[in-house]
Amino acid sequence: MISAWIEAMRLRTLPVSIAGVVTAIALAVARDVFAWIPAMLCLAVALLAQIASNFANEYFDYRNGLDRPGREGPRRGVTEGDISPSSMLFATFLTLALACAAGLCLVAYSGWWLVLVGAAVALGVFAYSAGPYPLSHHGLGEVAVLLFFGLIPVNFTYYLMSGQWSWTVFGASMAIGLMGANVLIVNNYRDYDDDRAVGKHTIVVLFGRRVAAGIYLVNGVVALLALWGVWEMFGWWSPLPAMAYLVGHLMLWRRLTTLRGAALTRVLAGTSMLMFLEALLLLWLAMALKG
Repeated sequence: MISAWIEAMRLRTLPVSIAGVVTAIALAVARDVFAWIPAMLCLAVALLAQIASNFANEYFDYRNGLDRPGREGPRRGVTEGDISPSSMLFATFLTLALACAAGLCLVAYSGWWLVLVGAAVALGVFAYSAGPYPLSHHGLGEVAVLLFFGLIPVNFTYYLMSGQWSWTVFGASMAIGLMGANVLIVNNYRDYDDDRAVGKHTIVVLFGRRVAAGIYLVNGVVALLALWGVWEMFGWWSPLPAMAYLVGHLMLWRRLTTLRGAALTRVLAGTSMLMFLEALLLLWLAMALKG
């Protein structure tokens, strides 16, 4: 039973939510505005919101008949009978409530207007796979990832620590969002046959594997360009994280175009970890430059 819940959390994808907060922390360290408490609260919100989204996705895909036993990728606990639908729905609301509780603690660092941002995040948890127009079923999943795993966590985590907005931080948020979108592309690339069979219109189903692989490649390159302001901040150290990411990205893209089925789960995990390692490398550089 415990293993089924751990699988439902989709641990391979959780570095996606952590990476945005770590990137904001790296920039805050570089500019001497880092603050522990808001940083850790933002990390808690990001992780809990992603887990809630993963739970909701599994519940609503089961309810809408989009998951079938034996699908490619991770085992679906509800579909396979390991977890009851009611338990999954309860876990979704409980995890989201914990995320909201952590988010309310952040009001002290901004103001009550932050509740609107929290409400948008909570709505996004369900809008991704539920409602009259589920984003993930209509080719908008990557847009949701760009917003909720890139723009919102990076910009707002940095703001809650510094009280400032920054174009450099915005560029970094775009980069992280595009890297996160690539994780979803691999997921949908792997699930192409299953999604097409049940009428789930991901961008891979809509445009085909070749176009999706091209988008994956372009996203990684554009992400590096969006980090231009960050590279200027780190000076001559900049080629280190840039080249490390580019080499890893090209290797993963090559594997994406040559593998099929469950073997792509390793590419998904690799894409997620590459994004996370890039954020950690930025944090290490920021700490090193500050002595």
